[in-house]
Amino acid sequence: MNVQHEVSLLVGEIQRLGSKNADGQTCVKFGVLFNDDRCANIFEALVGTLRAAKRKKIIAFEGELPLQGVHDNVDITLLQE
Repeated sequence: MNVQHEVSLLVGEIQRLGSKNADGQTCVKFGVLFNDDRCANIFEALVGTLRAAKRKKIIAFEGELPLQGVHDNVDITLLQE
């Protein structure tokens, strides 16, 4: 799969699993995204897709490399719907 296609799939999954924050942006916790069965089947390298989307300013999250367990409560915020 190409990166742009995976990023567009990621946007859809964030919309499916997330909820609106006070600013009206869709957010989901990294742990929810990482532990979702559907996401596990779609994304071979979820963290790589997250980093690519962050570089393209499609999503935002704190830090550079989210890790399972340590960063489960980190918000992944969708900047472009």
